Amino acid sequence: MFGKLLPREGNFFELFNAHGAKIVEGARAFQSLVQNYDDTSLRARYGQQVDEAEHAADKITTEVNRLLHKTFITPIDRDQIHSLINSMDDIVDLVQDATETMALYDVRRVTDEVLQLSDLSLKCCERVQHAVSLLARLSEPTAHEAAIKTCEEIDRLESDADRVLRSAMSKLFREEADVRELIKLKAIYELLESISDRCEDVANLIEGIVLEHS
Repeated sequence: MFGKLLPREGNFFELFNAHGAKIVEGARAFQSLVQNYDDTSLRARYGQQVDEAEHAADKITTEVNRLLHKTFITPIDRDQIHSLINSMDDIVDLVQDATETMALYDVRRVTDEVLQLSDLSLKCCERVQHAVSLLARLSEPTAHEAAIKTCEEIDRLESDADRVLRSAMSKLFREEADVRELIKLKAIYELLESISDRCEDVANLIEGIVLEHS
């Protein structure tokens, strides 16, 4: 009787997809922000878009966790659902953190390395969205293979971001004479690289789910 009082499946996959869309929305807004950094009005507009994406993603995360407590039978393991949605939320939180840090630190210029890392972050986020979209179709062999391939692409992009970070740090400590600028840029570089790290965390979770359901 108790089981009949609770939803049996919920709309977890739809919520995952909606959250993935907000991750990409935030990452695209951040990329636009750094690409148009010299235009203060555009910078403010894109910063607001990052905030809106993060707030919307938070609401979806809250809804997933609420639904998790109300659903009797979940489509995948409860711990996997909880870990996945919270790891996804970490990504968009970091995008917002990077946006806020650039404003709080009064960053005056955007380096090529910031542009490179923002581009890699967006590519990672787009692949996270794609991998998440395949979870509802894991019974299909093509979806299973596509999810694993996408997770491998995220791993490669994370390695690319690591290389950009190492090169950026080396250049920064060799060439930046202004200590304040060095501190600012170091913090931004590390935040942006951590976005790809969190995307890799999500990819590892998805790989585990895929392998479990293969």
